[in-house]
Amino acid sequence: MTQQIFDLSGKVAVITGGSRGLGFEMAKAFADAGAKVVIASRKLEQCEQAAEAITRNGGNALPVACHVGQWSQVEKLMDTVYNEFGKLDILVNNAGMSPRYDTVDEVTEALFDKVIDVNLKGPFRLCALAGKRMAAGDGGSIINVSSTAAVTPSPSAEPYGAAKAGLNALTRSFAYAFGPKVRVNGIMPGPFLTDISKAWDLDKFAELAEQLIPLKRGGQPEEIVGAALYLASGASSYSTGSIITVDGGCAGNAGLS
Repeated sequence: MTQQIFDLSGKVAVITGGSRGLGFEMAKAFADAGAKVVIASRKLEQCEQAAEAITRNGGNALPVACHVGQWSQVEKLMDTVYNEFGKLDILVNNAGMSPRYDTVDEVTEALFDKVIDVNLKGPFRLCALAGKRMAAGDGGSIINVSSTAAVTPSPSAEPYGAAKAGLNALTRSFAYAFGPKVRVNGIMPGPFLTDISKAWDLDKFAELAEQLIPLKRGGQPEEIVGAALYLASGASSYSTGSIITVDGGCAGNAGLS
């Protein structure tokens, strides 16, 4: 019974930002659970490499280039999925970006728009398109990957935090818009040691983690999998409009999102 409720056999899943980091870990886990996964990211070559890695391990993966900040590409992604598989069961809005800057007044309009486009505008359109088709079919699960920056002060990441707060709000709204056949939930990660963390001062981060994170460390990428599988599968059949925090306990501590 336990294995059955987490089984994704016969399901089709789209993961944006699926070629690396948390997205790639989710793609691997979904494929291991039996799903056909569509790995979407801006660079096709990286999608192809990720899909090949999953295929070598016995999974089923399709690479698709998509810049989620551009609605024409988002619409093309949905058309590609339905033309290829005839359905969509799981959507993970995972793609995100947070360019650094020295002071808030240096944030340009172009940078602000780029952050909003990728973290909020694109996921809105994907939720709308996927949710409508899922609701007209057999239903499905949408998972929006937010950040603890949405609920904590975010020095040097103000537009990102605002966008992720908006994504949390959309998660609740879309749960109402597409229920009862479509469940819409979110995952709110804290600091994870993915490839992005290579740009951090890791010594300083370790010092802060020791003081401010109850588990005293950053997350490992594979530690996102449990929450993702729960929300994607029948295990979460009575969960919608919820945000699951996966952050080692650090929510509320500024600068650790």
